[in-house]
Amino acid sequence: MATPSGDVLELRPAGSWTAANVTALEALSGAVSAQLDRSKTVRLDLAGVRELDTIGAWLLEKISRRATSAGHRTEVVGVADNYAGLIEEVRQVNRHNPVPPPALSPVVVKVNDVGRSAVSASEDVTVFLQMLGSLFLALASLLRRPRSLRLTSLVYQLYKVGWQAIPIVVLITFLIGAIIAQQGFFHFRKFGADSYVVDMVGILVLRELGVLIVAIMVAGRSGSAYTAELGSMKMREEIDALSTMGLDPVEVLILPRIVALVFALPILSFIGSIAALYGGGLVAQFYGGMGPAIYIARLHDAVSVTHFEVGMIKAPFMALVIGIVACSEGLRVKGSAESLGKQTTTSVVKSIFLVIVLDGLFAVFFASIGM
Repeated sequence: MATPSGDVLELRPAGSWTAANVTALEALSGAVSAQLDRSKTVRLDLAGVRELDTIGAWLLEKISRRATSAGHRTEVVGVADNYAGLIEEVRQVNRHNPVPPPALSPVVVKVNDVGRSAVSASEDVTVFLQMLGSLFLALASLLRRPRSLRLTSLVYQLYKVGWQAIPIVVLITFLIGAIIAQQGFFHFRKFGADSYVVDMVGILVLRELGVLIVAIMVAGRSGSAYTAELGSMKMREEIDALSTMGLDPVEVLILPRIVALVFALPILSFIGSIAALYGGGLVAQFYGGMGPAIYIARLHDAVSVTHFEVGMIKAPFMALVIGIVACSEGLRVKGSAESLGKQTTTSVVKSIFLVIVLDGLFAVFFASIGM
C-alpha cells in the first residue's frame, strides 16, 4: 500500500515477499516508481511483511535505492528481528564498484608471462623427476619381491600398446618409407644418383625416422590412453582407495604400464622399420625401375648393424619418457571432465616434444662418439 502525504510517501508492503510471488511483487514495485520520483521522503514500513526471502528483500532494496538515487531521503522501519540480518545483508550488496586493476606496461606483462612460464616449466620438471623416482622405487621393490609382479596386468598392457598397435604402425611406416623413396628418386634422378636413394632410405629409417615416427604414434595412441585411464581413476577416487587399502598406486597402476611400453616400443620400432624399408623397396621397383635383388644388395652395402643399434637404443628411453609424462599428467587430473581433456592434450604435446628433443640429443651424442 502506498500513502502519499505531502512530500512524504509512505509504503507499507504486506503479505509474503518470496520467490513464489515474484511476478506480482515486481508489478507492485514498478507501480510506485512514478510516486517515488515525486516524493522528497520515502518511508518504507515493513511491519506487515509476514514472509521474506532474498528475492523479496532485494525488491524492497531496489525501491529504497531508486529513491536514494533520485536524491530523496529513505527510511526503513518496522523490520522484524528475524529479517533484520537479511535486510542488512542485501543492503550491502553492490554498494561499491570494484576498483579496476592498474594498467601494466607491455614490458611488465611480457616479463610476467616469462616468469609464469618459467615457474610452470620448473613444476613440470619437478613432477617428472618425482614420477621417475617413484618408478625406480617401485622397480627396486619389485626386484626384492619378484612375486609382487602383476603379470596379468603387464601382459594385458603389452597386448594393448604392442600387439594392437602393429597394424597402424605398419601402415604409417610403410607409407613413410614409400614417400621418402619416391621423393628421393624424383630429385636424385636429376643428378643420375638413383642408387643413393637406397642409402638415404635405409639410414634414415633405421637411425632416425623409424623409431621417431613410431614413438610419436605411441605417444598419441597409448600415452593419451594412459592419461585418460589414470585421470578417470583419479576423478572417481579409485587411486585414493588404493592408497587407503595400503597398496602403492605406482606399483599397481603405473609400473606395469611403463614396463609394457618399454618392452613394446623397441619391437614396434623394429617392425615399423622393416615396413618402411619394404615400402621403399616397392617404390624402388615400380617407380625407380630398381629390381628387388639390386635394392637388397644396395641396402646391404649401405646399412650396417650400427645404424640398427642406434635406432634400437633410443626406443626404450623414448618409451620411458612417454610413459612417465602420460602417467604423471593422468595423476594431475582434477575433478572435472574439462581437466581430464586438458591433461590428456598436455600429455600428448609434452610427450611428442620430449621425444623429438631426446632424438636430437641422441643424434648429437652418437655423432660425437662416431656411431
